[in-house]
Amino acid sequence: MTVLLLDSASPTLVPAEVITAAAEAGDTVAFGESVPDSVRELVLGHGLRRGAPGAATIWVDTDPGSPEVLRRSAAGEEVSGPGASGIAAARAVMTRALDIGEWERGQDHVSLLPYLREEAEEFADAVRAHAEGAGTAVELRGELADVLLQVLFHAEIAALRGDFDLDDVADSFTSKLRRRAPYLFDGTRTTVPVEQQENLWQAAKNRGG
Repeated sequence: MTVLLLDSASPTLVPAEVITAAAEAGDTVAFGESVPDSVRELVLGHGLRRGAPGAATIWVDTDPGSPEVLRRSAAGEEVSGPGASGIAAARAVMTRALDIGEWERGQDHVSLLPYLREEAEEFADAVRAHAEGAGTAVELRGELADVLLQVLFHAEIAALRGDFDLDDVADSFTSKLRRRAPYLFDGTRTTVPVEQQENLWQAAKNRGG
């Protein structure tokens, strides 16, 4: 038995190879309430049979904190899929933290500024230590994760206000690079000289881009 955790931001990105293999194995599937009807139809369209929620061999969900995901995980079932790791999982954890964490729900952009400064300084210290051979890659990764926490936190606070979310932040990054580093998007395959990079960056910046 296994849990297939989909990315709540892109639930239609279902790993076809997993579903096909499950159908061939005769597995049954049940869905969490958060799974859209279109995704259910997509999964069932690959030949899987619907099963009872508590007995189905595969549970499909987009909420890592749902009771059935937590029950199955505690029972030792494998949790896999695009929502089980990486940015999707981190985003889901942050969403849940602001949903049930009293301290998190009491924060705003201003109250988090001291933590942002602290985490940025600690990451800078880790970078210097690593460069000097006194720090490890694991320590560097851990400090960078703390910086990512701040990005996730601020984006989730803004999302709760209805202003923007993490995807919008990522889109803003890509849009800026399209304006300031067009060679990343025009098919250029050769190394771009530093002088050209700086000129393009500054020209776009001067245009307000």
